[in-house]
Amino acid sequence: MADVAVSRRGLDSVRRGHPWLFRSAVVQVFGAGASKGGPPVGGSIVNIVDEAGQALGCGIWDPVSPIAVRVWSLDPSARLDSQMFRARLERAIEVRRRLFADGLTTAYRLLNGEGDRVPAFVVDRYADVAVLRIDGDAAKAVSAELLRDVEAPLRAHGITTLLERTGRRGEAPEIRPLFGPAREKVEVKEHGIPFIVDLARGQKTGAFLDQRENRRRIGELVARRARSSGRPVRVLNLFSYTGGFSLHAALAGGTVTSVDVAMAAHATAQESFRLAGVDPRAHTFVSADCFAWLEAAAKRGDRWDVVISDPPSFAPSEKAKPKGLAAYRSLHRACADVLAEGGTFVAASCSSHVTAEDFAGTLDDAALGRADLRLLEQFGPPADHPTLPAFPEGRYLKLVVLE
Repeated sequence: MADVAVSRRGLDSVRRGHPWLFRSAVVQVFGAGASKGGPPVGGSIVNIVDEAGQALGCGIWDPVSPIAVRVWSLDPSARLDSQMFRARLERAIEVRRRLFADGLTTAYRLLNGEGDRVPAFVVDRYADVAVLRIDGDAAKAVSAELLRDVEAPLRAHGITTLLERTGRRGEAPEIRPLFGPAREKVEVKEHGIPFIVDLARGQKTGAFLDQRENRRRIGELVARRARSSGRPVRVLNLFSYTGGFSLHAALAGGTVTSVDVAMAAHATAQESFRLAGVDPRAHTFVSADCFAWLEAAAKRGDRWDVVISDPPSFAPSEKAKPKGLAAYRSLHRACADVLAEGGTFVAASCSSHVTAEDFAGTLDDAALGRADLRLLEQFGPPADHPTLPAFPEGRYLKLVVLE
């Protein structure tokens, strides 16, 4: 097993609980396991040592990524193997068992990578189906060994199928069963509300589970408005994808306009509407670019009581952050232009490179071009997406409510 000597600054970060060792913190790589005198191959399990050679822990080596080592333990005697993975999986399952004990929600994050101290490995549950996603070729290379003992604890938790989903950004995803029969679509519940999840073609592992509690909040917000106004609430859901926010709003008394560039996503949304007893024909589904559509809507003088904006990440890297913040400002100004007086604006960001303060700066009076809105609430990832205090990258999700 190779040793990775790490700088004092890198060790300080890891000791605080950050699960990544960046390449800039690596001082030297030496010992058994190096290939042909060079660094270890991707997926090698390595010892983490200080500059004096004292053993500190272990992790998975990646020779390509800026993240040189994903740290799994700071116990020098720990073995990074299938037993460690299974123990951490079982602990994560027990936490979710308590979180969702009422049975009203059957779609949630079962294992949250770094947040559950299994860096690079994510497992999402959709009813009796679990979907695995592995981040990076290095973790993938060692996955067969680490996942050797996961079937028994997953089956004990009611999982009959485990699918692995692969595919790089921009490529069509591929799904293969690790156990159980292959599945493409599944019916799930969120707080008792049924949804259809397309496991084969949907984003992430099939759905954006991190917005589940915010979807519930949207339903509650629209219901309060409907009770106080005595009339249907006009709701605009931008980047609506498969209509999670839209369905909660419709069930709460909203008349919803859903806008997304993907026609297939609207088809799944309408299927979920029908499953929940909502006639999709009573609502509007628009396939269009949200920026161009908003500009046209503002010129027509259209207004909505609630505007929801949940775009894809505009800042996928630190280098892209300035351009991303400018895009958020432009989008938020366009949203404010179609928000009715006294309305509620709900804005979300899923970029870890954009902090909560950065995001709030794209929602100030100058950015929105109006001075009648107040920031009421802010929310982050839900409890089934835990993170670590020393790992701000895990607190990527931000949702802000202004009124």
